[in-house]
Amino acid sequence: MGVYMKSIYSMAIHDLETFLLDNNEKKYRASQIMDWLYIKRVNTFSEMSNLSHDLIALLEDNFYFDKMEIIKEQNDKDVSKYLIKLDDGNLIEAVLMNHNYGNSLCISTQVGCNMGCKFCESGRRKKVRNLETSELVLQILKIEEIINKRISHVVIMGIGEPFDNYDNLIKFIEIVNYSKGIALGSRHITVSTCGIVPKIKEFMKLPFQVNLAISLHAPTNEIRDKIMPINKVYNLDILIETLHEYLNSGGRRVTFEYVMLSGINDSIECAIKLSNLLKDMNCYVNLIPYNETENIGFKRSGKEQIMKFYDRLKKEGINVTIRREFGGNIDAACGQLRSKESL
Repeated sequence: MGVYMKSIYSMAIHDLETFLLDNNEKKYRASQIMDWLYIKRVNTFSEMSNLSHDLIALLEDNFYFDKMEIIKEQNDKDVSKYLIKLDDGNLIEAVLMNHNYGNSLCISTQVGCNMGCKFCESGRRKKVRNLETSELVLQILKIEEIINKRISHVVIMGIGEPFDNYDNLIKFIEIVNYSKGIALGSRHITVSTCGIVPKIKEFMKLPFQVNLAISLHAPTNEIRDKIMPINKVYNLDILIETLHEYLNSGGRRVTFEYVMLSGINDSIECAIKLSNLLKDMNCYVNLIPYNETENIGFKRSGKEQIMKFYDRLKKEGINVTIRREFGGNIDAACGQLRSKESL
């Protein structure tokens, strides 16, 4: 058995090239292997008919094809939610949303989450482990196989904190961004973080023009401290300063996710404070009607209050949208389907 013995789906093009050269094989074979994996979608090395028997044997000795199984699917208008069983029996979720611009898939990066956001179903269940790079990639491949359509956009904001699984996340982006593979353009990939500042600083140095979304959810440290423990480590002052650095370094416009919690962060005063916090930034705010769950006591803001909040942000010159609601008739909250299944 070779020294690698890892999933073939965890290998970016440069990893494969290095492996082949180290084993006295031609570098160009790497792009052929990527073609078989991501264009032709084979799931055995023996099907790679333009490779030599010796190279196939080498690949079989060093790599394997891991799998994942869809064990439950829920459907609503323009949305499907999938409960996925991993090789070790752990459960994650992926959510497919149909937009007028294409099919967008929201993927998970961890089994559980340690960030502990008070309003989040995922955070109620502690992190079991990080997902491997291959398990990130396979969420796309598995859903495309089921729907027989191309995923055009990926948002990395399912179960888990992506920047708490940073190395596997970056490798995943390299793989799906590869032009002769899945070929997702950088601008069709969005990474969401609750605000792990050191990783944002690392991220801004990368060559990718990937979209960055910040789970903000509060306009002041006082409110954010109560609902998002990460704020006690990297508070709003540090976070906003870092995001100014990100934008000044050439980063694309930042999205701020803001879940609307009744009586917590949805007052007009909060809207004014949020406007002051974000003024002069190349950003926009995405207001999210809260998906209530039976395990958490937070309530969603009423439609009238959301519109008042929206109107005030507009008046203050903030680019703002209200997220289109998906999955009102299914377990739409992040982690909700997994939580029900595994309790």
